[in-house]
Amino acid sequence: MTAEHHEVIIIGSGPAGLTAAIYAARARLAPLVIEGEPSSTSDQPGGQLMLTTDVENFPGFPEGIMGPELMGMFRTQAERFGATMVTRKVVKVDLSDSPGDTPHQLWIDDATTPEPTYTATAVIIATGAQSLMLGLPNESALVGHGLSTCATCDGFFFRDQEIAVVGGGDSALEEAMFLTRFASKVSLLVRRDELRASKIMQDRALANEKIEIVWNTVVTGYLGDGMISGIATENTQTGEAGTLDVTGIFIAIGHKPSTSLFVDQLEVKPNGYLVAEPNSTRTAIPGVFACGDVVDDYYRQAITAAGSGCQAAIDTERWLEGLDD
Repeated sequence: MTAEHHEVIIIGSGPAGLTAAIYAARARLAPLVIEGEPSSTSDQPGGQLMLTTDVENFPGFPEGIMGPELMGMFRTQAERFGATMVTRKVVKVDLSDSPGDTPHQLWIDDATTPEPTYTATAVIIATGAQSLMLGLPNESALVGHGLSTCATCDGFFFRDQEIAVVGGGDSALEEAMFLTRFASKVSLLVRRDELRASKIMQDRALANEKIEIVWNTVVTGYLGDGMISGIATENTQTGEAGTLDVTGIFIAIGHKPSTSLFVDQLEVKPNGYLVAEPNSTRTAIPGVFACGDVVDDYYRQAITAAGSGCQAAIDTERWLEGLDD
């Protein structure tokens, strides 16, 4: 079977991927968007916002908007301008060093077939990143119902409530301190008897009267019927079981970028995120661009991902124009 060729293929359909699709489609590049497959994680069409309930910090929606509804609007807008969506998953890529002569190759569903499913002159990678979770029962069902991985996104909903944060690194302490703006009390659950965070972050957290650090403690279960009403805990030193009455829990044990397809072909940072050129979305391979949370290990917001997708589409358009010169 002969591979289907497209000038531009976008892998991923979160805010970065779909914004790239909108801009590429308006530039008459007729992009193909390979969305991913439905799942209970952020590795699905629409990305992490599909697991979010109310989004109140995306400009243009003063009353807020549901995450899936927002991503539906992104998708509709991209399709309006001519983007094509494929709800399948890329399982293998072969990125060409000379895409003007030999196109990039992508396999869908089956990586063992000799011929790729698609080829592309330019590829925009927008596969995003997933928050690391605890792997406990009912976890995915509770996301948006008292369980969150983003204090900036959801902290406002826990005003004057007692909540918990899991983690002991800089990210966890940043989340905890941010949440003290809203919550009456933040319990920081740390599995060891020390914090991994930087000294300055530790000092700030320890000085915050709203933060109580619960040492040597792990979460063993979520309490509540469809909504968090507490958590089950265990002391890592004594094995003693306990409970903590909270209405919300924020998991802050890190993020994992969705880069497994590319690690043998593209440069990655020590933490696994893709490397793009400074002030650009270009990667080291001609015609391959990366945007959104797959390269952003700092901001990780829907609005910054969307802006990055815009940049990737413009970078792609200008690069393609250069091939014709």
